[in-house]
Amino acid sequence: MNIDLVKSQIESHLNKKVVVTVYGLRNKIQRYEGTLYKTYPNIFTILTDGVEKSFSYNDYITGYIKVKIL
Repeated sequence: MNIDLVKSQIESHLNKKVVVTVYGLRNKIQRYEGTLYKTYPNIFTILTDGVEKSFSYNDYITGYIKVKIL
């Protein structure tokens, strides 16, 4: 998977509702539901309950996070 392809896919869904699932250490899973807010060269952010959370494109490529468009 190419990082430029991932960036363009995420940018095409700006201002849409998303669910981001983060797979952490020791089988810890966190889910964030919000609006895809901004994209930057290395990260993208979602706005959830007035708080901005940032995620890396590399984490998406390696499978540490999953993004589901609602």
